[in-house]
Amino acid sequence: MTEHTFENQDLSGAQLRMVSLRGARMHAVDLSGVKITDAWAVDVDISGELRDVRLNGVDVMPLVEAELDRIHPQRPKMRPVDAAGYREAWRILEELWAATITRASALDEELLHERVDGEWSFIETLRHLNFGTAAWALRAVLGEPAPWHRTDLPHDEMPELPGLPRDRSMRPSLAEVLAVRAGRVARFRELLAGLTDEQLQSTTTPVTEPGYPEPDSYAVTRCLGAVINEHWGHRLYAERDLDVLTGR
Repeated sequence: MTEHTFENQDLSGAQLRMVSLRGARMHAVDLSGVKITDAWAVDVDISGELRDVRLNGVDVMPLVEAELDRIHPQRPKMRPVDAAGYREAWRILEELWAATITRASALDEELLHERVDGEWSFIETLRHLNFGTAAWALRAVLGEPAPWHRTDLPHDEMPELPGLPRDRSMRPSLAEVLAVRAGRVARFRELLAGLTDEQLQSTTTPVTEPGYPEPDSYAVTRCLGAVINEHWGHRLYAERDLDVLTGR
C-alpha cells in the first residue's frame, strides 16, 4: 500500500477542497449523498448501483436505463414480475452464459485465471456466481444451511464467517468449477419450474445456523432477483474482460 491508499476507512462527512483525484481507482465505495461542485470530470467511468444521479441538475438515470435497455434488448426481461417471467429470464441467462463459457473455453486456461485491470478472473467470476446461487437459492429459499463447495468464492468485502469457503488463492480448473455450476444451475432451474405467483409474494423461512445470508426472513423476490441480477451483470463484465484477453 502507498500513503494514498485507503482501505476499510470511514470517510463519512469528509470535505475535500482543491484535491486532485486524477487516475484514482475506487472499488466498493458508498457515495450515497455525495455532492460534488465546480468539478472537472473528463473521461470518467462509473459503474454500480446508481439511483438519483444528477449531472448539472439533470437526473440522468432514466436516460441511462433507457439506453442500457436499447443496447441490451434482453435486459428488460431481467425485471420479471411473475413466475413465468422469472423462468423466462433464467432461460435467457442460461443461453447467454453458455455462449460466454464456450468463448472462454477456447482460450488457454491460464488466461482464465488472469485478472484484467484488477477485476476477478473468469474462473473467479464463475466461482462467485456458484456461491451466490448457493447462498440465495439453496440456503435462503430452500433452507439448506451450508450448501457450499470448497471452490465457492464470496464477495471480497464479506467478513470472515465460520464454515464459509473463501480461498482466494486456490486455482481450480475450469472443468471443476463448471461441474459445480452445472449442479447449481440445475437446482435453480428446478426451483423456478415449481415457482408460483403466490410464492413470489411470500418470505422465506430462515435457517437457524449461522452463515450467509444471515439467519433472517427474506422476500422471495429478493433472493431470486439476486441470482438473476448477479448472472446478468457478471456476464457483461466477463465479456468485457474476454474482449481484452482475446484482443491481444
